[in-house]
Amino acid sequence: MTGSRRRGGPAGEARLFVALDLPVDIREQLGWWGREARRECGPMRLIDTELLHVTLAFLGARPVAEIDPIGAAVAGVDEGVSRGGRLALGAPVWLPRRRPRLLAVELHDDEGGLAALHSALSVALAAAVDWTPERRAFHPHVTVARMRADGGGSGSAARRGALPATPSASFGGEALTLYRSWLQPSGAVYEALERVGLGG
Repeated sequence: MTGSRRRGGPAGEARLFVALDLPVDIREQLGWWGREARRECGPMRLIDTELLHVTLAFLGARPVAEIDPIGAAVAGVDEGVSRGGRLALGAPVWLPRRRPRLLAVELHDDEGGLAALHSALSVALAAAVDWTPERRAFHPHVTVARMRADGGGSGSAARRGALPATPSASFGGEALTLYRSWLQPSGAVYEALERVGLGG
């Protein structure tokens, strides 16, 4: 797709976030689970399997000139931290809890490797550019589906008991990636700008 047909924010800005990429088999399992959940809960828009990820830092609209220093910060996160620990898929959760708009699957980080990566990344990004990490506690999860904008499926949160059991799987992260999000009528398109393989 050409840049002229993409919308990444005001001119001179880029919508950026840093994510933990998931192994293909985990994304496929979550995609299967999302389809099962939709059959039980009613209309919702599933996230494309290839786009499933764990957001570690949402930077929002940033000046394009900051892409290089942000990318360097991502690439420079201590390798020992970024490779630490195994993760496991947990229970389904509706987010935010008061007025749910997203269906997600929680992640268990029993060894603390993901929390350590999140902390190290936050420090590196704050040192690289004028960015302040969120104050709320880090809650690792994978968003699998979004409620329809017209309100369809808005009552799904009341049917939590109908959700199928999530897959039982443990895994390591595949990569740490800086993404640029291009907004389009059909949904967001993610462009990888900096990628650090984790060998997970």
